[in-house]
Amino acid sequence: MFSLSDLRETKVYQEALEEGIERGIEQGIERGIEQGIERGIERGIERGIERGIERGIERGRQEGELSAKLNSIPRLSVLGLTREQIAQALDLEIEQVEEVIEGQN
Repeated sequence: MFSLSDLRETKVYQEALEEGIERGIEQGIERGIEQGIERGIERGIERGIERGIERGIERGRQEGELSAKLNSIPRLSVLGLTREQIAQALDLEIEQVEEVIEGQN
């Protein structure tokens, strides 16, 4: 009779075992690559969303700050401040102040 240990010593068994190991390694590598890509994409999306939100918040803050300054120009002008004084007080360019003042007339 042919025993299990005899079977393991045959060339056919050895070749099949080697082929099985190679296929297992290949499949493991493929799955690892696929999972790595999926995780990388997920992390990239998460980071992109976070950065987008941060940039949006910062841009909104800057736009709100500028809007508040521009809305203050007419009031400061009515109080008698010169265009130069308004620009200096609000940290704006003189051209920005002039545009707002001239836009009212």
